[in-house]
Amino acid sequence: MIDFNSLRILDRFKGLFWKSGIDYEIMRKIIQLKLTMDSRRMPTIFNGSKVKKEGNQFLKSLWMYALYGLILLTPFLFLGKQYIFLISIMFSLLIFILMTSMISDFSAVLLDIRDKNILHTKPINTKTLNAAKVVHILIYIFLLTGSFVGIPLIISIFTGGIGFFFIFLIEIVLTSCLAVVLTAFVYLFILRFFSGEKLKDIINYVQILLTIGIMVSYQLVARSFEIINLKISYTFEWWHLLLPPIWYGAPFELFLNKDYSAHIIFLSILAFLATIIAILLYIRLMPSFERNLAKLLSDSITRKKKSRKIDKLWAKILCRTVEEQNFYRFSSLMMKQEREIKLKIYPQLGFAFIFPFIFLFNEVRFRSFDEIVNGNIYMVIYFSLIMIPTVVHMLQFSGTYKGHWIFLAAPVQNKASIYRATLKACMVNFFLPIFVLLSILFVWLFSIRILPDLFVVLLVAIVISLISYKMLNGEVYPFSNSHEHTQDASTFKVLASMVVIGMFVLVHIIASKIPYGLYGYMTILLIGIIVGWKAVFPTQLKKRGY
Repeated sequence: MIDFNSLRILDRFKGLFWKSGIDYEIMRKIIQLKLTMDSRRMPTIFNGSKVKKEGNQFLKSLWMYALYGLILLTPFLFLGKQYIFLISIMFSLLIFILMTSMISDFSAVLLDIRDKNILHTKPINTKTLNAAKVVHILIYIFLLTGSFVGIPLIISIFTGGIGFFFIFLIEIVLTSCLAVVLTAFVYLFILRFFSGEKLKDIINYVQILLTIGIMVSYQLVARSFEIINLKISYTFEWWHLLLPPIWYGAPFELFLNKDYSAHIIFLSILAFLATIIAILLYIRLMPSFERNLAKLLSDSITRKKKSRKIDKLWAKILCRTVEEQNFYRFSSLMMKQEREIKLKIYPQLGFAFIFPFIFLFNEVRFRSFDEIVNGNIYMVIYFSLIMIPTVVHMLQFSGTYKGHWIFLAAPVQNKASIYRATLKACMVNFFLPIFVLLSILFVWLFSIRILPDLFVVLLVAIVISLISYKMLNGEVYPFSNSHEHTQDASTFKVLASMVVIGMFVLVHIIASKIPYGLYGYMTILLIGIIVGWKAVFPTQLKKRGY
C-alpha cells in the first residue's frame, strides 16, 4: 500500500497517541487501508466522465476548492473593517462548502461500516478504532479546508495583520470541527431511532434537507444586516444566537474593533465554547454512534407493497397506449424508489420551491404589501422552472444503469413511448407538486387574477421540458448512464436552457401589457406544445444498439 504523506506527518505525533492509550501502529495501518479504499471513490465536485480514475480523485479535486476560495472569500478581505458583516458572510460560505462536502462526499466516511465485520472481531481496543475513524475524517477535512481557505488566509496577513490572521486561523479550525460534529449529530439522532433499509432512506432525506437548510441559513445571515447608503449597520436580534457564522464574526469585532458590547462578548464566547462543547459531546457519544452504525448492516425490514393507484390513474390520463402506460409506471417507480436519483433531484425541488419566496421577500423589504399584491412580482414563480433542465437531464442516470439492456430486449413497438412516458412521469412526480403548491400560495397572496398567468407558466414549463429533453438527453435511454457521468458536457446546455427560460419570462411580461395578449400567447404555447411534442418524440424511432 501507498505510504501517504498525511501518515508521515501523523508519525511525528505518534507519542501523543501512545500516551493516550491508542495503539498507534494498528491505527496507522487502518487509516492507510481506508485512504487506499477512498482513492477509488469519485468526489461530487469533480464527478465527470473525462476524469481518469487513477489515484485519489479527492486530492485531484482540491484545486477546484482552492479556486472557489480565491473567488468567493478573498474579495471580502478588501472591503474594510465591518467584521461582523464581512466575516459572517465568509464563514457562511465556508460552512456551506464544508457541510455540503460532508453530505455529498464524506457521508461514506462518517457512516463507514466496511471494516466492522473484520476489525471488530480482532483484538483491537475500541479507543484505537475510534481514533482511526476520527483521524481519517480530520485528514480529509484538513485537506478540504486548507485548500478552500489557504489563499485567503495568506492574504489576510497583508490586509488585516497578524492579529486578524491568528483569529482567522483559530476560527477556521473551530468551524471545521463544528461542521463534522453537526453532521455527525444529525446522523446520530437518526441512527438512534431507526434501523436497516428505513434508516438508509431517512439518511437520504436528511442529506437533502441539510442541503436545502444550509442554503436557507445563508440567506438568513445576509438578511441580518441592513445596507444603508453603502454603510453596513448591524442590529442584534435574539435569533442571531442560532447562526454560527455570526458567532465567528463577533471575535473580530471584539479584539480588532474593540467593540465590548454585551452581545458581541456573548457571541464571541459562543464561537469558542459552543464548538468545544460540541466536540466533547461527539467524543462522549462516539461509542453510541458506532453501536448504532451496526443498524446499517441490517436489511431485516420487509417493505410493504405500496398501492400504485395514483400512478395508474395518471398513466391512463396521460398515455394513449398500454405500452406507454407501462413505461410511465416503470419510470415513476424508478424516480420514487432509487436513492441516488432522489439525492440528486430532491434538493433541486427544494430550491425550486424556496427561490420564488427568497426573491419575493427581497421585494417586501423595499415595497409596501399593497404594491406587491397589485404588481406583477408573482412572475418570480418562473424561478421554480429553473430546476427543469437539471431534473430532465438527470433522467438518463441511475445507480442501476447496467439494467438498461431491458429496453433493447423488450418487444417494444414504438421506442418513442419510452421517452414520452419518462418525461411525463418526471413532470407529474417532480414539477407538478411544486407548481401546484406554489400556485395555491400565490393565488392566496395575489388573488385569482393571476390564474391565467399561472396557466401560461404551466405551458411554458412543458415547453421548457421538451426543449431540455431534446438538448440534454436526445435519444439516450432513461436510467442508462452512471451518475459518475452527470456533469459530462452538460453544464453549458443547462445554462443555455436557463437563458431560454428568461426569454419566455420577457415574452410573458410583454404579452401581459397587450389587451388579450396573454390569451394569444397561451394559444401560441398550446400549438407549440402539440407541434413540439411530435417533433421531439416522433411516432417511430430507429432501434438503438449498444
